[in-house]
Amino acid sequence: MFTIGDFARHGRVSVRMLRHYDATGLLRPAHVDPVSGYRHYTAAQLARLNRIIALKDLGFTLQQVGDIVDEKVGAEELRGMLRLRRAELETAVAAAESRLVQVEARLRAIESEGRMPTNDVVIKSVGTLRVAELTATAAGFDPEDIGPVITPLYDQLFRHLDAAGITPTGPGVAYYEDAPEGGGRISVHAAVQVSAPLQDGAFRVHDLPALDQAATIVHRGSMDTVVPTAQALAHWIDANGYRSTGYPREINLECPENRDDWVTELQAPVMRA
Repeated sequence: MFTIGDFARHGRVSVRMLRHYDATGLLRPAHVDPVSGYRHYTAAQLARLNRIIALKDLGFTLQQVGDIVDEKVGAEELRGMLRLRRAELETAVAAAESRLVQVEARLRAIESEGRMPTNDVVIKSVGTLRVAELTATAAGFDPEDIGPVITPLYDQLFRHLDAAGITPTGPGVAYYEDAPEGGGRISVHAAVQVSAPLQDGAFRVHDLPALDQAATIVHRGSMDTVVPTAQALAHWIDANGYRSTGYPREINLECPENRDDWVTELQAPVMRA
């Protein structure tokens, strides 16, 4: 027989872990001295210890390990447990690979710019938003094309809402689509979050669909200066293994009178490339 210290050395585990296995009933000593309380193990118990270690390394809980080594789990159930564990590991590997891509992108940015980027991009989901909106068409997607169109739209929208007795419940939301007539024209939607019945009339109230995945970045300043921020977002999307599936939404988080103090979140819908 082996003392607990010798058995721990042969099994490549700690004495503390063997005591824990004993306390939980996972691996009892073959003999316990009634006077000294010293635990002793047999060589045959190394096989059970090795199975326990192997199953723990696969990520099973001690309860699951005990059921497996005690043969309380049938072959089909064990296959199901292993398939589930494989799926969990695959998910963890994919998440780690995604983080690795982000780390590499940060390293490249630091190496090229000599400093840590200040524009942080976050991937998140965006829920459904009920908005009131007006729509018009711009000649293109550059700020000089969008600005003259969207500003009057918001002025008109707020006048309509005031006349209808509807108070906005959240920030403004600007979003864009390719115009049906083509030619590079853009449908500009000037919207604001509301709590009101769905309607079409002087303005439209509808539910803006959720975004399962959006790459988001915060722009500080007038939207006339948004291009560098938008380009930083586009660069991040490409460098981190995503592709854009539409124009970014603009969420007006803070809109004081001085436009240089505006805070706007860009939300670009994305999917894995």
